[in-house]
Amino acid sequence: MYQEILINTIRKKIDEHKSIIEEVAGALDISYDAAHRRISMKSKFSIEEGVQLANHYGISMDKLFQGSDSVLVKKTKDVQSFEGLSQYLESSFKYLNAHAADRNTSLYYSAKDIPLFYTVNTDLLSKFKLYVWLYLLNLEDMNTSFDVFCTKAPIIDHSQKLTTFYASVQTNEIWNDTTINSTLQQIIYFFHSGLLSGEHGKTLCDGLKELVFRLEQKCTDKNDQYRLYYHDLLILNNNVLIADQQKKSLFVPYTMLGYYITHDENTCKTVYDFFQYQLKNSKLLNTAGIKDKKMFFNRVYQKIDFYKNQMTVFPDML
Repeated sequence: MYQEILINTIRKKIDEHKSIIEEVAGALDISYDAAHRRISMKSKFSIEEGVQLANHYGISMDKLFQGSDSVLVKKTKDVQSFEGLSQYLESSFKYLNAHAADRNTSLYYSAKDIPLFYTVNTDLLSKFKLYVWLYLLNLEDMNTSFDVFCTKAPIIDHSQKLTTFYASVQTNEIWNDTTINSTLQQIIYFFHSGLLSGEHGKTLCDGLKELVFRLEQKCTDKNDQYRLYYHDLLILNNNVLIADQQKKSLFVPYTMLGYYITHDENTCKTVYDFFQYQLKNSKLLNTAGIKDKKMFFNRVYQKIDFYKNQMTVFPDML
């Protein structure tokens, strides 16, 4: 049954004037006779051949081997060390690179937290996020204070590839007033734990403020490559959807850094439609009036200042 479904799906993928036998023979690098036996159902595709054909013709294995209520997913590499983080960033870029890094590709980000793409570079805030990730994943002896923390893996190259991709596609981010909360809570947590000095804590708040300010500067009606939406009702979840003219990819978080990835057409279309509906019910800050735009960003700046002032009131615990 599955072989027949695969063959019929391939027929729909190729030009009607082309021979499916020749197509399969070329895709599998087998003889015409061997391909004919498979197309006529006299012999079976091996598992490897089935996967090879699906990859060659861009056919979703989900649809071939699962029911309508099931979806096959891939997942990003698990992070179990500094080196694992480097491999995670590398594999993440490979998944993104299935789409062209240009404006014909659209990326949708439901920003429960500050998007990962902003915190994988070389500044102090990125170093702090790495510190937090390793602490929460319980991968290292994290009794080490942030002041003496240093990275042990070459992550810069992979990080730059991710940020370059993000900057090259059309980006649509949905934020609300809680998007920066987790980062601020992490800063104050490690300050109160005695693992982060007040000086570094305040510097991190300044860095976060600079990051938000750069986004505010990008958020103009003339910038159609970056669009920032404000939604005061939607519960954000860090889902990421990437869509181009040929395919869509959905990234769904299952741990702090881990994502399930699917290219299932129906699932991706459902999420795409959901994003479109939410964007219609959100406020596009690029084109909002000065008052509405300033009110949002001023709330963010005031919240950052509030946390920064807490570290000014309490003495360092180191």
